[in-house]
Amino acid sequence: VYSQCGAARLLRIGDALESGHAAVILIPSLINPPHILDMGREMSLARYLEARGHDPWLVDWGTPAPEEREMDLGNHITQRLLPLLDALDQPFILVGYCLGGTIALAAAQHKAPAAVVTIAAPWRFDRYTDEDRAVIAKLWADAQPLCERLGYVPMEILQSGFWALDTARTVRKYAAFADMEAGSEGAIAFMAVEDWANDGPPLTYAAARELFEDLYAANHTGDARWTVGGRAIDLAALTCPSLSIRSATDRIVPASVSPLLRDNHETALGHVGMIVSRRAPAMIWLRLSQWLSDNGG
Repeated sequence: VYSQCGAARLLRIGDALESGHAAVILIPSLINPPHILDMGREMSLARYLEARGHDPWLVDWGTPAPEEREMDLGNHITQRLLPLLDALDQPFILVGYCLGGTIALAAAQHKAPAAVVTIAAPWRFDRYTDEDRAVIAKLWADAQPLCERLGYVPMEILQSGFWALDTARTVRKYAAFADMEAGSEGAIAFMAVEDWANDGPPLTYAAARELFEDLYAANHTGDARWTVGGRAIDLAALTCPSLSIRSATDRIVPASVSPLLRDNHETALGHVGMIVSRRAPAMIWLRLSQWLSDNGG
């Protein structure tokens, strides 16, 4: 642990590199545990980047305390992520996965990074289909009264929303798992990803309310109406090098929903496959590593 702010921690992966080398700050979603970005040495984006000479770090959001029910997405940025970045004594590049990419774009307009990368990050929420938006709206309408009383949104509610966006894929993946040989490499990898997907701390009530009402329903990010720390977050104001990695097969964050940045890369790998799959190193990680090297990382 390099630094800590509240429950959030900044973890260093590997050894320090020579001075002047930009730190690569990997930012996971608030919704799942951070270890998707460091899933063991055989399937770890963080370790891959370290092996290629980069200086990877990992944000761990931790578990929110009961009294933090009013900590919204903006507060996670201004009261957790930015103080962690303040502790660094070197330039940094932000690399955000899923909602972590959305967060990275907002943080980049408060703290000037050397560059910023998003991977499967939702931004243009109005590009979801009407059917998908209706599914998400109903999920929140049904869950909101209970979540308001609890002060948080349990992982089970969030995961059910992901399943609802692509029920056919959910059925297919479990059917494929049933055909795998017990104890095989594929079966072990499947269970590791499923453990990650169904684990994780709850989301604070305020963060969930902002996510579902201001982003999914009202498209504040896509319309440049999202305010974080008193500042409107507008991609047109982003001046550093930027890369958006998007997926043509992602049902959770379709390519059309991801931001259009200075550089853009589209892949056929899915939402999780971009981070954890046998093809990810050749199709995504190598491209990311080359781009980081070209932009100070």
